[in-house]
Amino acid sequence: MEYINYEFDLDLQNNKISALANTVYIRTIEDYHTKDDLNATIKNAYHPESVYGLLYYKCWIDTVQWHLEDEIRKVDLDPYECLSIKRRIDKSNQDRTNIVEVIDDYFLHQYSNVKPAENAKLNTESPAWALDRLSILALKIYHMQAEVQRVDTPPDHYATCSLKLETLTEQREDLCKSIDELHHDIAIGAKQMKVYRQIKMYNDPNLNPVLYNSKLKS
Repeated sequence: MEYINYEFDLDLQNNKISALANTVYIRTIEDYHTKDDLNATIKNAYHPESVYGLLYYKCWIDTVQWHLEDEIRKVDLDPYECLSIKRRIDKSNQDRTNIVEVIDDYFLHQYSNVKPAENAKLNTESPAWALDRLSILALKIYHMQAEVQRVDTPPDHYATCSLKLETLTEQREDLCKSIDELHHDIAIGAKQMKVYRQIKMYNDPNLNPVLYNSKLKS
């Protein structure tokens, strides 16, 4: 994965990052569903080295994984196919982590000249991980909307899904507000721009005892 080209900067002073991200996410999800194919080749709608391109790629990973999670729950799924999908989900999770960390590198660069105030607070998550949650919410809203629009279900299904859609929409509005406030606070030095790397030990053959013990036995 190539790191971002910092020539492609977001105008964080005049734009709300949540609105920009949502625009990318909605387009990504709609692009995927034109074919609805787990094996479709991604055709990034944005320059792949721009932050928009990274957000598109990140949401594409999430969208494919959403449908992999559906597939693996088939009751008549062949065990070998189940294992294959599980391995693919594992890789997808790692790819998702990697791209989120690249996006956080972008924000670290964006705010590198900001000097935090002495009493600057830390946030519970980094800007990119908050945008990760926004991507998942976009997927939930898209698919819950599809459930609301189904015509082959009883009335209580429509009522239940409509309420869930309202909740998800409200959750997205609140998350967008929080994301924009976080960026504002970082920009003025009220909060620190600090990130931690996700150290996934189970994917590392040198840190997962099942993997390194089996390697020693072979």
